[in-house]
Amino acid sequence: SVGALARGLGDGMVIGTCVPMTINMVLVLTKSSGGDEASAVFNAAFGNLVGVFLTPVLILGYFGVSGDIDLGSVFYKLGLRVVLPIAIGQVLQKFSKTVVNFVKKYKKYFKQAQEYCLVFIIYTVFCRTFLEGSEAKAADIFVMIAIQFVLLCSFMVLAWFLMKLLFRDQPKLRVM
Repeated sequence: SVGALARGLGDGMVIGTCVPMTINMVLVLTKSSGGDEASAVFNAAFGNLVGVFLTPVLILGYFGVSGDIDLGSVFYKLGLRVVLPIAIGQVLQKFSKTVVNFVKKYKKYFKQAQEYCLVFIIYTVFCRTFLEGSEAKAADIFVMIAIQFVLLCSFMVLAWFLMKLLFRDQPKLRVM
């Protein structure tokens, strides 16, 4: 242990590196770089599907711990919270023109509600974090930000250098 960061912040960075990118973020980055959107969506969806199984393995492996998980309970909760709403939405979309028309008419408001729900979730997580307290001090947070910035810049320079080195004849190639 180097001790450059508080343990909680270091653990959070490890966990953050183990989870896949969101599909929205991949699409935004691909559109802004002029990349192939169809392959970006496929890669993001496939990465998220694999991430469901790979993320816990990576996290437990990096931390060197083991866990006992009731898979039945996990799949029940996933089915109830993810699969069931998607299935109901697909059935309604296929068989109920009234619901489809209603959603089309108020699509802007549904999008707004979705954004507000996301902000609410993030807000409650922050509130709970600060209510329970943290071992991290303000200096630790700034060190973490600096480390993230240096890592981001280093990997961007490395990626562009390797692109020029490996794909000399294709100057219009874009990173997905």
